[in-house]
Amino acid sequence: MKAHSPTRWRFKRPSVIPGFGMALGLTLTWLTLLILIPLSGLAVRSSALGWEKFWSIALDQRTLNALRISFGSAFIAAIVNAVFGIVLAWVLVRYRFPGKRIIDAMVDLPFALPTAVAGIALATLYAPNGWIGQFLTPLGIKIAFTPAGIVVALIFVGLPFVVRTVQPVMEEIDKEVEEAAATLGANRFQTIFRVLLPGLAPAVLTGFALAFARGVGEYGSVIFIAGNLPFKSEIAPLLIIIKLEEYNYAAATGIAAIMLVLSFALLLVINLIQSWSRRRYGYGA
Repeated sequence: MKAHSPTRWRFKRPSVIPGFGMALGLTLTWLTLLILIPLSGLAVRSSALGWEKFWSIALDQRTLNALRISFGSAFIAAIVNAVFGIVLAWVLVRYRFPGKRIIDAMVDLPFALPTAVAGIALATLYAPNGWIGQFLTPLGIKIAFTPAGIVVALIFVGLPFVVRTVQPVMEEIDKEVEEAAATLGANRFQTIFRVLLPGLAPAVLTGFALAFARGVGEYGSVIFIAGNLPFKSEIAPLLIIIKLEEYNYAAATGIAAIMLVLSFALLLVINLIQSWSRRRYGYGA
């Protein structure tokens, strides 16, 4: 009898984590039901409009203004959150002070607070006779019922995304790194911008993308403080709701499809920059 070749029989190594097939199937099923099917329905409904009808909706001046306000406000708010989110995460990680746990818990407040409640509270605070607005009105600064109020609301709901993304990465950076930089003659600004921030770049970009995505689709906290004036402070999600209330489903799906494409394109660019920063600096979020 011929001896069997040692390479004839191959045995599949058991996975370190059991149940991979079941977990993968459940994940794909859940992803399909919650994300792929609704997005596919949106794409199919939008394609039924035809190119001429779709472009007429997309190039409508009211639609363009609403998209500009939504994406522009979300972008500005995400930038502000990226800057102050780093500062807040740094304070929570590097310093000990009374009330630190309270401030740390307050960071997560926008996650738990209903968006409508947040919008009403912000509108009350920044109204001309509000606790904060009464001091801004004599200076000629108006926040509530203006596009600036939209930015304030989006900063409020987006800040936790940056802080909670940057904070774990910042905790992994040893203080010895800063001490070594100081020993080599680096000042505080050089230590921050050349030693610390490059390692935090992927996490900051991730938090920025999450805050931006949340801001683009935010509705509840914005409508109470924005004023909702067409061509001035009307956001795209509100315009979609208005079209639905008018039973203009074609326009609603068209605007939603435009928001989907723009959001996906911007997030893709951000993810590409994030991947480049990881390869460039050798850190991960």
